[in-house]
Amino acid sequence: MQLKFHNLYGNLKHRIRLQVNVQRQNEDDIEKGKSSRRTDDAKTQTVAVFLKRLVIMIILSGLVAGGAAIWYYFGWQYFLAYFFPALILFLILAKYDWWYVAVVTAPRDLKALYKYLRTMKHVGRYDKKNIGVAEIFSQNAQKYPHRQAIVFENRSFTFLELEEFANKVANVFKSQGYKKGDVVALFLENKPEYIGFWLGLAKIGVIVPLINSNLKQKSLIHSITVAKSQAVIFGNELRQDILDITKELDPKLALYQFNDPKHETSDDGNTRIENINELMKTANTTVPVIEEKVGYHDGLVYIYTSGTTGLPKAAVITNARYIFIVVAIHWLAGFKDDDRFYTPLPLYHTAGGCMSAGQMLLFGSTLITRKKFSASQYFNDCQQYNATIAQYIGEMCRYVLATPPSPNDRNHNLRLIYGNGLRPQIWPDFVKRFNIPKVAEFYGATEGNANIVNVDNTVGAIGFVSRILPFVYPISIIKVDPETGEPVRDKNGLCVACKADEPGVFIKKLNPIIHLELSSGDSAFLSGDVIMADKWGNLFFMDRTGDTFRWKGENVSTSEVEAVVSNMVDYKDCVVYGVEINGQEGRAGMAAILDPENKIDLVKMGNGFKAQLPSYARPIFVRVLSKVDMTGTYKLKKNDLQKEGFNPSVIKDPLYYYDPSGQFLPLTEVKYNDINNGKIRV
Repeated sequence: MQLKFHNLYGNLKHRIRLQVNVQRQNEDDIEKGKSSRRTDDAKTQTVAVFLKRLVIMIILSGLVAGGAAIWYYFGWQYFLAYFFPALILFLILAKYDWWYVAVVTAPRDLKALYKYLRTMKHVGRYDKKNIGVAEIFSQNAQKYPHRQAIVFENRSFTFLELEEFANKVANVFKSQGYKKGDVVALFLENKPEYIGFWLGLAKIGVIVPLINSNLKQKSLIHSITVAKSQAVIFGNELRQDILDITKELDPKLALYQFNDPKHETSDDGNTRIENINELMKTANTTVPVIEEKVGYHDGLVYIYTSGTTGLPKAAVITNARYIFIVVAIHWLAGFKDDDRFYTPLPLYHTAGGCMSAGQMLLFGSTLITRKKFSASQYFNDCQQYNATIAQYIGEMCRYVLATPPSPNDRNHNLRLIYGNGLRPQIWPDFVKRFNIPKVAEFYGATEGNANIVNVDNTVGAIGFVSRILPFVYPISIIKVDPETGEPVRDKNGLCVACKADEPGVFIKKLNPIIHLELSSGDSAFLSGDVIMADKWGNLFFMDRTGDTFRWKGENVSTSEVEAVVSNMVDYKDCVVYGVEINGQEGRAGMAAILDPENKIDLVKMGNGFKAQLPSYARPIFVRVLSKVDMTGTYKLKKNDLQKEGFNPSVIKDPLYYYDPSGQFLPLTEVKYNDINNGKIRV
């Protein structure tokens, strides 16, 4: 069922206005009358459900009051004689199953409600004061000047040191004419200065696109230009990637190179690139004086997402949104101000750069990070740096679980891990082996409006929707047609909500209060993910849909990869899709190329992938098609190809796999089994 649903939504866009009234509104009065009646029916149904539950609560209150009165005036013997018949009567009238679920889930719902109210109160303070992330951090720097702010491998920054670094950045760019609303892109690998740069630019109101450090060529050019960047700050480790595209960038685009402490010189005579280390040596360390205040609702950073099609898309993250994400996960997951957060995730993503880094910026916690994730060093780092909370993505947990046992597996002070993508299949084994008291799994999209958290440690759950009052947080799971991927609609043309244990597409309504089944005229954010809810309201992630798949912890846009593949094979027809490998998280990329004569230059293609695609986006498997069925719009039928996977015993076309040595080799049944058994790592 999981694979089936993954294959069905290629035609669904990642973000659309979902018009749940499927019938077009004609000009004649008859159609308007029908639409009006459908709206009235939906409203009547919503009111009816509410009144039914209100009556149930009134009956319960009456029974409780009656029982208390009997106990008080006649004694407990008469109460017992009253209680059991009254309970049976109530369960019959109130519908036993719903009431049983309500009683069981009420503690969870109340706990989440309390945490949500704390979140809104906390966020409201910043909104009222109209202050942004940089100003909040400055307050923490004054409060905890000598506390560790960032620990990075063998280096660390105190809050005072990070504040002074950020102030230098702010004063340098202010002196060069940058002001509120300008855009300066950041292209660095993980390091303490990463946060210092965008924090300093935020002090003067400059918006900072956080560019994926794996990008090259076309994707990198696009990410810089789509944000209308006026300058780029890049690290010496990424200098060659910038030099490769310099001629294609706007000549007016300023380029600033930052050199790591151990790499102070890299001048090759390129006069266009300025050394920002030199500029900062004499910069003032005090907070810059600015003419226009940077407020709560002003822009902060751009975080890129693959979306469902095309090149990376920049999601606008204002100070308000950044603060809300950080504060919400803080309260809902149960963080503390003095926690020490370990994250090996890239700082250009929401997970690492916002959720974990934000705890340091807004709450005065300590952030522990490293250049890149290492499965063997994960718990060693947690033990060495005394982390109390660690962050993960699902792929990380599987890699860590596959490492040989070590004394540091349980020799740590972690009280909680949090992240997204920890599969139910390995969840129990992971927490048992590594002695993890609590897991806070969350779900959300950078550009989405539906964010949920597992607040009660339910194994495998990504969050929940209340079964008592489902309209309090207006999210839903709607049925879709297995063949077309279109929403299933009832006789009135409205979307239909899935029942318990029935997978469907996860949406969040844009209207503030709704009924579980969408009403006429409603609109929603379509997540593009297949989710399933159990009878208790716990939500479980099933699969991604559409033209995006996830591999190595990154979202891969198939249309972007298809464009590169097509160029490498002289513009032949091709499609890219994700295929599952036993024991691997996500889906590995596979390219199917129409080439009846089988003349593809595999060496050229492999070199092209390495030069133009980040490692996670490179197709691992290649299928050379001799013939293929086309859709009515002359496109290759991706769903049929994806169902066949990469099994050479099923597929008669030539198959190749990308060997760790860096070349495409024929995929035989022996190699196929070795890949699925983990003997060959891809």
